[in-house]
Amino acid sequence: MIFGNSIQLWDKFKSMTQECFTKGHAVYFLLGPKKIYFLTDPDDIAVVANVCLQKDTIFGVKCKELVGDGLLFSDVITWRRHRKIILPTFNQQVLDTYLPIFNNKARKLVKVFEKESGKGLFDHSTYLRQMTLETVCSTAMGVEINEAEAVNYTNALHLAFDNGTERYQKIWLQIDFIYNLSNMKKEQDKCIEVVYEMTRQVLSKKKKLYEMTNNNKEGINSFIEHLLNSNELSEKEIINEVHNMIIAGSDTSSSVLLFTLILIGSYPEAQKKILDELLYIFGDSDRDLVKQDLGKMTYTEAVLKESMRFLVMAPFVMRYIDKEVKIKNYTLRPGNNCIFSFYGVHRHDIWGNDADQFKPERWLESELPSNSKAYMAFSIGKRNCIGRSYAMMLMKTTLAHLLRCYRINSDYKQLQIKLNVLIKPVNNYYISIENYKKC
Repeated sequence: MIFGNSIQLWDKFKSMTQECFTKGHAVYFLLGPKKIYFLTDPDDIAVVANVCLQKDTIFGVKCKELVGDGLLFSDVITWRRHRKIILPTFNQQVLDTYLPIFNNKARKLVKVFEKESGKGLFDHSTYLRQMTLETVCSTAMGVEINEAEAVNYTNALHLAFDNGTERYQKIWLQIDFIYNLSNMKKEQDKCIEVVYEMTRQVLSKKKKLYEMTNNNKEGINSFIEHLLNSNELSEKEIINEVHNMIIAGSDTSSSVLLFTLILIGSYPEAQKKILDELLYIFGDSDRDLVKQDLGKMTYTEAVLKESMRFLVMAPFVMRYIDKEVKIKNYTLRPGNNCIFSFYGVHRHDIWGNDADQFKPERWLESELPSNSKAYMAFSIGKRNCIGRSYAMMLMKTTLAHLLRCYRINSDYKQLQIKLNVLIKPVNNYYISIENYKKC
């Protein structure tokens, strides 16, 4: 059991990762009678990820309270069936129809940022969370939410993350009887109710719209329309998947953008190269992005990929070992749990002696590891992230609009990080902006 606050938890996780390197890439520690294996070798992780598909029995069960029983934490049988149903909603033809919404929400973010221009450091996380939540609801869910709903939801969600992390650091709160009597449990219940209420409202709005069109099956695009039309999922299963998608789709993208802006502001040369690329593509125009523009944004994409390597949002995931698995130097025994350290993989020797440096050029100069498993920003194996292309389109569109309008200033060396499910900054006052041109 790891004690301390979430900053210390992150520091201990990094320390554990480094220790793992020195002991042959596979170590374990005991949690009661069970072992928790800890892996940083990409090949070892890939083997286990494709063989053991069940989420862990320690954190995974508790996470379901907040994120629901959707793709992220469902049992293997449910996951297989649901993923097959959901996968068509993320094909490129569907994603291309979302681009006007990505543009619209990015323009709205530009206007929101305007009030911060020239005023020093500010908290950009709040704006990003609201933008990505509104975007997910408008695209995948096909409904609009207002600002008050977005703010209420994001505040409740992140307080729930904080509470969940704190609970795991206090051994007495692991005992359900004690936890159920605590003020934290009361607060957590309120947060979870707010988060689920958003899911219910979104689903209710969409059902009404769906019924108004007489359940028209032509031109069905959105994630939620596909689920409603499939007739393969129960009402509860649809709620779980909608709930899961709203949380996963909004929080991960906003976190990546949060750190990417900090890194862009810390590396003026990288920012200039992005701007040069945008000027080449758009000239002095502030027009919306079209599909062809996204493919031309090679350096912007390299910055995003390097940000996700350098500061991977989900630094680890866990799996339950339900069968004996032979890896390079060890055999994992069934009945235990295993941590995949994506942070460790992204600092592995195969990245070279500059693995601890932020270097977008590595994605453009044939400096990538020969091992294709070395990059795990979107997880790895059969249970990898289903929304990878969606996220990249959203983030590239957002950066294109922001950086055509603002110069970003920051210093990532002042950044303090904590581990609250995803990695988070201790506080969010890390960037300042100045108008590049009037937008």
